[in-house]
Amino acid sequence: DNLEQLIDRIQAGQGIAYAPQQRQAVALAAELTAGMTDNLEKVKTIYDYVVQNISYDRLLAAKVQSGYLPDIDQVLAKKKGICFDYAALMSAMLRSQEVPTKLVVGYTGSVYHAWINVYSEEEGWIDAAIYFDGQEWKLMDPTFASSNNSSQAIMKYIGNGANYQAK
Repeated sequence: DNLEQLIDRIQAGQGIAYAPQQRQAVALAAELTAGMTDNLEKVKTIYDYVVQNISYDRLLAAKVQSGYLPDIDQVLAKKKGICFDYAALMSAMLRSQEVPTKLVVGYTGSVYHAWINVYSEEEGWIDAAIYFDGQEWKLMDPTFASSNNSSQAIMKYIGNGANYQAK
């Protein structure tokens, strides 16, 4: 597949507006995962990139309006976004690398939030946890991990799937 075909295939993403000119996220995903064949390795690599390079946009969070749709290349360019941006960026990057990904919206506590789930051939849809740290599966919440520097407290919160309810 060429880049145009990959973009066309991910345009049907749930709740994410993709435009043909949005190529930076797809190109970056290809670069980051070059040579990888294991989908969970791709997930970890893209997750680590997003957590380490995107920061939480508190200004946008304070003024975001109903109907907001992320522009994934703008998120990459600004290197910041809200939870929907993090989830959309990861979804687009993973889908472009043929990793089945769901963008999930719901609540964590009383806060409206977005995160992702991925599909593994071995596990099926991994809804409550999508990252294996060598000992156990854990939920990946790039927004909370990034904005809290992956602190022990936030990673414990993220690791408890009971803190997340899909809408």
